[in-house]
Amino acid sequence: MSKRAASRKVVALVVGVAASAWISWTAAPAGAADNEIIAPGAKVELLADGFKFTEGPACDAEGNVLFTDQPNDAIHKWSVDGKLSTYMQPCGRSNGLCFDVGGNLWACADEKNQLWCISPDNKVGVAVKDYQGKLLNGPNDLWIRSDGGIYFTDPFYKRGYWNRGPSEQDVQGVYFLTPHRKNLVRVVDDLEQPNGVIGTPDGKTLYVADIKAKKTYSYAVQKNGTLGDKRLFCEMGSDGMTIDNEGNVYLTGQGVTVFSSKGRQIAHIPIDAGWTANVCFGGKDGRTLFITAKEHLFGLRMRVKGAGSQ
Repeated sequence: MSKRAASRKVVALVVGVAASAWISWTAAPAGAADNEIIAPGAKVELLADGFKFTEGPACDAEGNVLFTDQPNDAIHKWSVDGKLSTYMQPCGRSNGLCFDVGGNLWACADEKNQLWCISPDNKVGVAVKDYQGKLLNGPNDLWIRSDGGIYFTDPFYKRGYWNRGPSEQDVQGVYFLTPHRKNLVRVVDDLEQPNGVIGTPDGKTLYVADIKAKKTYSYAVQKNGTLGDKRLFCEMGSDGMTIDNEGNVYLTGQGVTVFSSKGRQIAHIPIDAGWTANVCFGGKDGRTLFITAKEHLFGLRMRVKGAGSQ
């Protein structure tokens, strides 16, 4: 562990004096099962802090969660036994993260607007460096389907550490990298600023948040990677996203807002730390919701578990 990581606070205290201070429910019919997604009596817990801006949590096969601290150019690991360590630093200013079935960690490496593949032994490969010979805006978030095909969003957020000019792309789009890694296809080109993205475990539906337009859409995933049947899912954008084993979709920004698979809001989890950037399920049983919010990493025990968790 680096000196910087070792100096951070790692705590296991419950934030707030009561669950009602953190968790609020949207009105729903009495007895609605989809409203009971949080474990009985569970409260949001502060797991670690002292970062600058946490992002991109992703869970590996064992339940460990990796997340980024983009301003400090680091990827950190929260292990299943509750220990914090630095996984990689520097890390190409990584933002969104996702594991594939082979245990490789894919990272939206924002420093040079690339998509990285980090092997289990920490060897870095640059999988995508441009689109049609032009720099990407800045890969932000990604989701990997079971066959290895990758969807990622490419909004333009000008960074102070960039050594480049204005955007070279004509849109802020969504891209699909084919499983054999040879073809990169732009699959969405009509959103204002796509950001969060998540797919269903069966690979049939992709959700994409247009954070600037404050809307999230669902798409039908085609076998060749293209997207069809665009539908408005909800009137809310999102920074990061995840999905649980009952099909509920979790959006972030002002805390965590949860929608059923039909697009009905069923819960809201306020996070008083400020802007909530991203969220994922992890832990040994896949029933802990990990939340990155500014300088902090939070956890919340859930009744549901992450989609695809065993």
